Amino acid sequence: MEGIIESIVSGLGGVPAEIVVFIISLFPILELRGGLIAASLLNVDMWKAIPICIIGNILPIPFILLFIEKIFDLLKNTRFVKMINKLEEKAEKGAQKIMKHKRFGLLLFVGIPLPGTGAWTGSLVAALFHFKLKDACLAILGGLVLATVIMTFISYGIPYIVSMFV
Repeated sequence: MEGIIESIVSGLGGVPAEIVVFIISLFPILELRGGLIAASLLNVDMWKAIPICIIGNILPIPFILLFIEKIFDLLKNTRFVKMINKLEEKAEKGAQKIMKHKRFGLLLFVGIPLPGTGAWTGSLVAALFHFKLKDACLAILGGLVLATVIMTFISYGIPYIVSMFV
């Protein structure tokens, strides 16, 4: 992931670090996790980076929850049908893990930073499997909080974080 982030950072040369972090947080796959890694690589203050990454990662979520099924239906009759089928397959794989525990499963799926998990995929699963909007939003937000805590420790390092409070 760091290689992808470094490529994006170098491609956006001259753009303020905070904007780079925000843009990376918007991307599927990279999301908040990539944003926090980029923030630490760009020496963005942790307390500044956290809200930037959360806002960047949250911004697309309502659109996914509300409109993804309609978008998929429109795209199924186009040359993008293979891509849509792959995204639906990915959502189904994620759903098997999530559906056992519903909201808590969705929270963990979004919050634990593993490949193929995160707010984008969690929102896709929630939309395609008709979670109540309120339940999906609360679980995804909780997952983002969990991911933020985990990724902040990974990105900035435990000694750095502990030194801020001691």
